[in-house]
Amino acid sequence: MLEPGLDRHEWESRWASLEEDLEDSPRDVLPELDELVGQMLQERGYALDDPVAREGDDREVVADFAAARQTMLLARDNPDTISPGDVAEAVNGYRSVYEYLIGERAAP
Repeated sequence: MLEPGLDRHEWESRWASLEEDLEDSPRDVLPELDELVGQMLQERGYALDDPVAREGDDREVVADFAAARQTMLLARDNPDTISPGDVAEAVNGYRSVYEYLIGERAAP
């Protein structure tokens, strides 16, 4: 983990850059959103592969991320099955987790 505040600054900068790209091609940005938010979760101590951790206090955060990731994987592997509404829902899921981690969940 970086020094306090540096990771947050990096995340905010990366998110701002991705927000610009979302306007033009949201489906293409999903993998980058997944990478950023996944990194944020891991650095905040979430064990995404641990079923017990997925049932913990912040299970809604992990569930939002998992649902967005599922959509991202479907968009990558079988793009014809994903609608623009599905993409928007995934983006909103990533955004929700991002905002939670930036605003409410402080670094350990």
